[in-house]
Amino acid sequence: MDVLCSSMADSFLMEVCVDSVESAVNAERGGASRLELCSSLLEGGLTPSIGLLHVVKQYVKIPVYVMIRPRGGDFLYSDYEVEVMKKDIELMKLNGADGLVMGALTEDGRVDAELCLELLAVARPLPVTFHRAFDMVHDPTIALETLVSLGFQRVLTSGCDCSALEGLPLIKRLMDQAKDRISIMPGGGITERNLQRILEGSGAQEFHCSARSSKESAMKFRNTSVSMGASFSAPEYGLKVADVCKIRALNAIAKNTL
Repeated sequence: MDVLCSSMADSFLMEVCVDSVESAVNAERGGASRLELCSSLLEGGLTPSIGLLHVVKQYVKIPVYVMIRPRGGDFLYSDYEVEVMKKDIELMKLNGADGLVMGALTEDGRVDAELCLELLAVARPLPVTFHRAFDMVHDPTIALETLVSLGFQRVLTSGCDCSALEGLPLIKRLMDQAKDRISIMPGGGITERNLQRILEGSGAQEFHCSARSSKESAMKFRNTSVSMGASFSAPEYGLKVADVCKIRALNAIAKNTL
């Protein structure tokens, strides 16, 4: 059952966000068409290490888009953080990234067009996705026009709501507004139970998911009195990895949504 699945139906492209080599390999085996490579998915995804990118590229053949996000929290960045983002873009380009995922906002909730233009210039010629910073904008209609004018290839969005299913009405309006000038990629809480409804209701041609399941740590000795992170961090002896079966199920649903 670990043979590679056939590619997605011509109508749909499945992107899977991953933060480990195991998840990347599982995503490709399950039929993913593209990876979004991050670290710290618990914080919504941060910039991964160059080492992770190198090893993932050794084991998968599908395109790998790398997250450029220096920290968790909001998307209003300091001059120091901008310097880090530009250097990360340069390094990811040099080390085999097929595309990049980034975004930045102003203090009043608009797309930071000036900063995004600078980042896109550094990223060129790689394709770039504007990530879910979009879901934090004040006016998504205006924000979408800004992204089109800047030259982003796609925008990842849950429709400015807690999940793509809840945000489906806005996603559909964004699809109508985009008119093939930019790709609208629904993401956020997509599962086997709601994928068909999201694809049919939005008209989107690609979608984004994590499709993860829990995996028990192999550690035999455990000190349960100590935690390596904050109180909201993941359990020390539990892992989250992309699930081949879940990805195959999503793949099958997308193929049947024609």
